[in-house]
Amino acid sequence: MRNDTNRQLMTNWRWWMVVLLFVATTVNYMDRQVLSLTWKDFIAPEFHWTDNDYGTITAFFSIIYAVCMLFAGKFVDWMGTKKGYLWAIGVWSAGACIHAVCGWATMHIEGYESVELMSAVESGSAAALGIASVSVWLFLAARAILALGEAGNFPAAIKTTAEYFPKKDRAFATSIFNAGASVGALVAPATIPLLAQFFKDRGIGGGWEMAFVIIGALGFIWMGFWLFMYEKPEKSKFVNQAELEYIHQDEEETCVKTGEDNEKSTIPFLKCFTYRQTWSFIAGKFFTDGVWWFYLFWAPAYFSDQFGYKSSSGMGMALIVTLYAIVTVLSIFGGYLPKLFVEKKNMNPYNGRMLAMLIFAFFPLFALFAQPLGAHSAWWPAIIIGLAGAGHQAWSANLFSTIGDMFPKSAIATITGIGGMAGGVGSFLINKGAGWLFTYSENAGTAFSFLGFDGKEAGYMIVFCTCAVAYIVAWSIMKALVPHYKKIDG
Repeated sequence: MRNDTNRQLMTNWRWWMVVLLFVATTVNYMDRQVLSLTWKDFIAPEFHWTDNDYGTITAFFSIIYAVCMLFAGKFVDWMGTKKGYLWAIGVWSAGACIHAVCGWATMHIEGYESVELMSAVESGSAAALGIASVSVWLFLAARAILALGEAGNFPAAIKTTAEYFPKKDRAFATSIFNAGASVGALVAPATIPLLAQFFKDRGIGGGWEMAFVIIGALGFIWMGFWLFMYEKPEKSKFVNQAELEYIHQDEEETCVKTGEDNEKSTIPFLKCFTYRQTWSFIAGKFFTDGVWWFYLFWAPAYFSDQFGYKSSSGMGMALIVTLYAIVTVLSIFGGYLPKLFVEKKNMNPYNGRMLAMLIFAFFPLFALFAQPLGAHSAWWPAIIIGLAGAGHQAWSANLFSTIGDMFPKSAIATITGIGGMAGGVGSFLINKGAGWLFTYSENAGTAFSFLGFDGKEAGYMIVFCTCAVAYIVAWSIMKALVPHYKKIDG
């Protein structure tokens, strides 16, 4: 009877933590999306960018993100969740706003009196190449600051989830806040191009500058809520004893009483690389993160290149919104599936997660049909990429939760950062490779073909095929490295 009473009276503050993580992740992805939604139609005409220029910028962001992720997790473990998250979102929000001055700086460095004069320069000329080169370097600097801050988001969020949820609930909680990536990508195309067009029509720069400033400022607002709402559950005035017992239900009795989870058993940084579990997580991130980032960074350009729908057009926004609506709705169930396996099939959390991940690894195979069916309608690629993206987000939620299954809380952010580094390297390779491939295939025209497609269409088909099989490869390597559940105590 006492347990029933406790359950009835149990607070649910842990779900408010998920709300905060969800909002932070949404803002994170909106900041990341401003460039992809404005470069083709707003920025490129000013600076004479090619696909290769954009590919360089996205690839550079990915590699800086990767390097920063390697240390971001250790930084969050060292600083603590509260301060670590504040530093992360503060830096990336400042980085997002800094993008807005890149056009002004390029104009003055190159000696032009207005953006219109830069835009009027003949494409391909020495002057155009100079403008493109300077602007790319300035955007690289801004992206580096953005990457430095954004690298802290997932280590801090995963650490918060491990602090506030028992193992059986972590994948579901992760899938909810991780859906912020999809929601951010969903809200962004419905707002950012409109913001840019609104300010452009009113003569406020090229319009895209204010989009960076407004979206970047959202992070500073979030920081105020985090300061007020977050404390460790043992110290939070909003968490009662019943909820605390629920949170620590699968820990040792001493941890239930103290809530410390043996924080002194920190794993040395280099020692993390001696565990097969670490390399399993590295493999899962390396092979699959780049797929998501490719869809995130290139989908607006894809619909513009292949179908002529600009990101600011009604049809362009409808396609992107549809794509990410599918991702958002389906991906949340992905975190609930292992919970069903654990509760209904009595599987341990790790085995339930791996089975769920195997199921989700087949979703990206839909990408094989995006380009062929695109010959009939742009809606087919939007739906297909949405299904592939949903598979990724469901996969990602469970992949993150494998860390909490096997590592102590004191090492969770560190391992998350190491895996994030691997994911950033994978993203660098696919984004730089895609940018080069699209420019090369477009210039080659019919001389470049693949599976019945010519020119740039062939380039997209190659990348879609790579994205489709990445998850099966990743799951196979992970299963080979860690065939059975084995917890690391430090």
